[in-house]
Amino acid sequence: MTSATRFLVVLDVDSTLIQDEVIELLADAAGSRELVASVTERAMLGHLDFAESLRARVQTLAGLPETVFADVLRLIRPTDGVAELVSGLHAHGCRVAAVSGGFHELLDPLAAQLHLDRWRANRLDVVDGLLTGRVSGPIIDAEAKASALREWAALESLPLMRTVAIGDGANDLRMMAAAGLSIAFNAKPVVKASADLAIDNGDLSQVLAVLGLRG
Repeated sequence: MTSATRFLVVLDVDSTLIQDEVIELLADAAGSRELVASVTERAMLGHLDFAESLRARVQTLAGLPETVFADVLRLIRPTDGVAELVSGLHAHGCRVAAVSGGFHELLDPLAAQLHLDRWRANRLDVVDGLLTGRVSGPIIDAEAKASALREWAALESLPLMRTVAIGDGANDLRMMAAAGLSIAFNAKPVVKASADLAIDNGDLSQVLAVLGLRG
C-alpha cells in the first residue's frame, strides 16, 4: 500500500474485535475455564506479566486435539459494528489490522472472514494432532503489539499520528501509547485512564464517527 492510506486502525482481538476471550473458549474444552478466566482477568488489569500468564493458561490446554480450533471458531461472536467499521474504513482509503495475545489458529480464519488487511497473534504448539500446552515462537505481548502497529504504519508509509489503536486491557497500553489516537473499548479502568477517548456502548462502528468518516 502507499501513503494514500488515510488511517491505519489496529484493534486488539479478544473482547474488542470479538466479544469472547478465545483462551477461555479453548479452556472450556479442557475443563480449565475457571482457572484460565481468573488469570486472564488479572493479566488484563495489569496485575500479572502477560507472557507469564499466557504460558500458565496455555499449559492447561495440553492434550486437546487440534480439531478444537474448528469447534471454537464456530462459537466466536464478532463485536457489534465490526462489519460496518471495516467496510467504512476501507471505503475511505483506510487499512484495518488486528494484533492479538490470542492465537493465529483462530485469528487467521476470522481475519479472512472480516476482510482485515493485516493481523498477528501467538501460535499454539501442536504435535501429532494434540496441543502440547506450549506456545510456539515469540509471544505477542504489550511491546510486540506496539511494534506491530509501528511496523504496519511504516509499511503503509503512514506517520504514527495517523494511526489508531483500539483495546480493552493492560496488554494494549503500549500499542495505544504509540498510536496517534487511542480508544478504550469497553475497557478496564487502567486503560480508560490512559486512552484519548472511550467507547462503552459495545458498537465498534462508532469509531467511524470518531474519525470523521460518518455523520
